[in-house]
Order: sequence, then structure tokens, then C-alpha cells
Amino acid sequence: MRFLLVEDDPMIGASLRNALRQEGHAVDWVRDGRAAQSTLASERFDLLLLDLGLPQVPGLEVLRGLRAAGNTTPAIVLTARDELEQRVALLDAGADDYLVKPFELAELTARIRAVLRRAAGRAAPLLEVGDVQLDPATRQVTRSGEPVILSAREYALLEALMLRPGALLSRAQLEDRLYGWGEEVESNAVSVYVHQLRRKLGEDFIRTVRGVGYYVGTPRAGA
Repeated sequence: MRFLLVEDDPMIGASLRNALRQEGHAVDWVRDGRAAQSTLASERFDLLLLDLGLPQVPGLEVLRGLRAAGNTTPAIVLTARDELEQRVALLDAGADDYLVKPFELAELTARIRAVLRRAAGRAAPLLEVGDVQLDPATRQVTRSGEPVILSAREYALLEALMLRPGALLSRAQLEDRLYGWGEEVESNAVSVYVHQLRRKLGEDFIRTVRGVGYYVGTPRAGA
């Protein structure tokens, strides 16, 4: 998954970015509201983590502008304020959830999973394709009930595919979910991870449409 983190505090920002990257997410980080507006207008993300007290453009204004432009990227607001009026304003402006600082990382990651699950229209927390099951809460993968050990990036690629069973994802789309800004992307990285996953999950689990991309499950019409 590719996240945009908007946080002006360097200590909080670095801590969150590093923790979420260790979870296997690609995390890009900007430190003011104007940079957030520019980035959201030009790039696609799976989730926005938005601080309210930002330089240049307040977080609430960033959120309102995002929704006014028709951008439906799920958004979790990080705020130091917990007044009822503030919470109502956030939700009415288009926030999918909010978290009051200080917070525990475990709660943030649980809220991220819940928001992404709702955004994908899924009620069940588990992802299942054939005999492969993925649990985002525990990051455990099983095949026919047997645990499968994956690296962080193998897990990230598999999750991206299983979140959209039957949909073709291009190499570039998968790279976006594996790497953030400043991280070196090897030209054959996706092919290497696909090969490793096939060894662990079965040669036919991930299908290739040459020159187009990869998918799992039953291909969607037109794929």
C-alpha cells in the first residue's frame, strides 16, 4: 500500500514513516499543507494520514479541498484536539477517521486496516483467494491452512494483488505500493518478488498477462 503522510513535526513524521515502512507500506512524507495539496493533485495514494496543525495551509483546508476536487482517497486525520466541535468538523469535511495525539502505533495500524477495508467494500477482515488466506491484522499468510513465511515486500505485493482479485495490476502500480520516494527501485524487483511468491504459493497462483501486468483469482471482464 502507498500512503501519503502529512506531518510537520520531524520526530513524529520520521517515527511514523519508519514504523509503517517496516509494516511493508510505501510511505511518502511531506511537511506542510501546500506540499500536500500539490502532491495529492499529481499522484495517487491508497491512504492519506493528515496532521491538522500544518504550516502554510491548515490540514482541514487540505481535506476540504481534496473532497471538493472529487478525490476519494481514504483519510485519517491526526489531531491534538479532541473537542466535539472539532471532531464533527473533521467528519463533515470528509475524514474517514481521526486519531487524537498522542496515540499508540497499534491503534493507528488497526484504524488503517479498518478504513482500507471499508474503502474496498469488504466486511471480512481476511483476504482469501483460492487456498491462500491473508490476515492484515497479524500479517500472517497461510496456504491450505499451513503458514507461509514472507518478507515485508513479498507480503506487500501479495496484499496489493489480493485486495483486488481478478484485477490486472501493472509493474508500475505494484512498484508504487512497494517503494516510497527516495527508495531505489531495481528494474526487475517486481519480477523477482512474483517469482519468490510463486515458489511459496504455487506457480499458478499469480498469473501474468505479458506486457500488461499480474493478477490473482478469476480475471475480471476485459482484463
